[in-house]
Amino acid sequence: MSNNLSLAITEFGAPEVLSSVNRSIPSPSEEQVLIQVKAAGVNPIDAKTRAGLGWAAEHNQDKLPWVPGYDVAGVVVANGTNESKFDVGDRVAGMIGFPTEGGGYSQYVVADAGLLSTVPPSVPMVDAAAVPLAGLTAWQALEHGKLVRDEKVLILAGAGGVGHLAVQLAVRLGAQVYATASETNHAFLRQLDATPIDYHQAHWATANGEFDVLIDLVGGDTAIDALASLKTGGRVVTVPTNTRNTLTSAAAERGLKATGMLVDPNTWQTQRLLDMLDQGELKIDIAAVYPLEQGAQAHKALETGHTRGKRVLEMPSA
Repeated sequence: MSNNLSLAITEFGAPEVLSSVNRSIPSPSEEQVLIQVKAAGVNPIDAKTRAGLGWAAEHNQDKLPWVPGYDVAGVVVANGTNESKFDVGDRVAGMIGFPTEGGGYSQYVVADAGLLSTVPPSVPMVDAAAVPLAGLTAWQALEHGKLVRDEKVLILAGAGGVGHLAVQLAVRLGAQVYATASETNHAFLRQLDATPIDYHQAHWATANGEFDVLIDLVGGDTAIDALASLKTGGRVVTVPTNTRNTLTSAAAERGLKATGMLVDPNTWQTQRLLDMLDQGELKIDIAAVYPLEQGAQAHKALETGHTRGKRVLEMPSA
């Protein structure tokens, strides 16, 4: 084993700065495993970092070329000396190297065993790679919002990667789920038992009565407009970091409780999400699968801002 094809950010900028590089295969430290990656999830934070924005970009500006990617699914090919959670040959997935290390856009990557969960035999690697970051964000956003049965929740960008998982988890909680999406995705949301809202319509935010909880996956003016739909004392959870302060200030002016969040690795939650996929209790919508070298196309599609579901990179066979 000598080749480790990776897709790296060579400089900050447009998707074209992503370039194939050959690196040596890393060795796992005591508590790590070496994974032969089969698929890697593509997330908005990857594109944001590539453009030179956010913590990971700031942290790695002097370390380029840098390999992005936090979501991996693959097979354990070697263990660290103190690692006994997984055996060679085990199928694993997880959110690794978050938020400053990354590394997932690679044929081989080392990861702390404590960050990995087992991929059930029935779950394709592409699906497993799409779950961790988006699924954990969805789960933890609902936790931050303290959403409970029979409450009414509005999820912005409900057909997106995080959104369509948040919709399903909120439905499982027994909430009344409403979600914004363009009209082309309304049928998709209805299949997930959510009531779709067309955000192009006038008064879209207030047309469906008052909400207990707002899950903001969009930020900006759309999120500020959505504040008008909340009950007095309603709760807001906002995920985009670049508009967090503006939104929390606007919410406070309305007497609403608003909180920003950053996703945390959680292997129990990741395992539960993978098991729910296995049992047919959760669906992951894969918008497109790209070979590793076409990562720039995946980033371009992601940056249109109107993607449904998740995009995944598939690794070439080692």
